[in-house]
Formats: sequence, C-alpha cells, structure tokens
Amino acid sequence: MGFRRRTRRRALIAGAAIGRHNANQDAGAQQDYEEAPPADEPQAQPAPPPPDPYDQIEHLAQLHASGALTDDEFATAKAKILGS
Repeated sequence: MGFRRRTRRRALIAGAAIGRHNANQDAGAQQDYEEAPPADEPQAQPAPPPPDPYDQIEHLAQLHASGALTDDEFATAKAKILGS
C-alpha cells in the first residue's frame, strides 16, 4: 500500500510541476501575441524628410523651360518656396 501511495503522490507532484511549466510558457506566448500589432493594421511610417528647396526650384525651372509655366507662375512659385 505504501508503494502505491508514494507513486500517486510523485505523479501528482510531477503533473503539477509540468502543468505550471506549460502555463508559464502559454502566458509568455500570449504576452508575445498581445504585444505584436495586428497584421491588417498599417505600420506607422516615419515622416519623409522635408523637400529640398533647391530641388523644388530646379523642378520649377524645368517646367518653365518646357513651357508648362509662364514667367509669372514661375516667379510666384519660386517666391512661395523661398518663403518670400
């Protein structure tokens, strides 16, 4: 009788230890899952750098040279870029 009782007790203790170990692993996995953003939500992207005024004026000059902008439109857009 003593042998059976010890065996059951050891099995109970071992089962409890294994159950606790699995519960801790499940909690860690759940925490990892909760911290990860949902896949369907867009990720926050860093803001693009502000446009370079030189590049903007160069683009306007190309448009002016091609005839897409008049002299007045070019001057107005250039003044706006330069903050004047």
